[in-house]
Amino acid sequence: MSTRPLTLITGASRGMGLAMARQLIAQGHALVCIARHPNPQLQEAARAAGTACEQWPDDLARPETAASRMEGWLQQRGDAGLASVTLINNAGLIPRIAPLAEIPARELSDALRVDLEAPLLLTSAFLRATANWKIPRKVLNISSGLGRRAMASQAAYCAAKAGMDHFTRCVALDEARSGNGARVCSLAPGVIDTDMQAQLRGADAARFPDREGFVGLKQKGALDSPETAAAKVLAYLERADFGSEPVADVRG
Repeated sequence: MSTRPLTLITGASRGMGLAMARQLIAQGHALVCIARHPNPQLQEAARAAGTACEQWPDDLARPETAASRMEGWLQQRGDAGLASVTLINNAGLIPRIAPLAEIPARELSDALRVDLEAPLLLTSAFLRATANWKIPRKVLNISSGLGRRAMASQAAYCAAKAGMDHFTRCVALDEARSGNGARVCSLAPGVIDTDMQAQLRGADAARFPDREGFVGLKQKGALDSPETAAAKVLAYLERADFGSEPVADVRG
């Protein structure tokens, strides 16, 4: 029986998520992509590659729906015909760039739900649904250097990524006690030329004292393209020692 890897990925409609999805399709993975809006490019790429690509339109600011759907879908599917199964929590959201007191509660709540609650709920659902599968299981959480370094006007994003790092450490301890525990890692992918970087460069300098640093990265050509960053992240995912460090940086 032929087997292929299955990867579930959030935020796959644009940026590095889209680049990862396209590269995974080219490598023969079957995909489930979770994003607010489907991307027709992925369906075309999957059709050309002769592999499967499901796209689930979900708003991860309300992550319970996606987590429940993932759990049920995985339980129904089972591990037959699969070489491995991987969850990539990639979706991210930055609220308005300003001191905490200036950001409306709904924006803060949405950012924390997308950046922290959604990865936690999806990881829980994934691990529960695949607990008895006999194939390799991995969880890759896309973190950020800002989860490890404080920055003014970035309280929500920094807090969410720090929380992602730490819940990944906890999950790694849990999975190490299991007979077929998943390998998990919260990985900082480096600096990438995405919409998020443009948002940081376009912020009000009076409210964001680090703005010029991000402008400088762009001017110096220090940003990876989404495609280059995706290739680095996926290469890290395939390393034999993936998960030996629950919190890591692709550059290290």
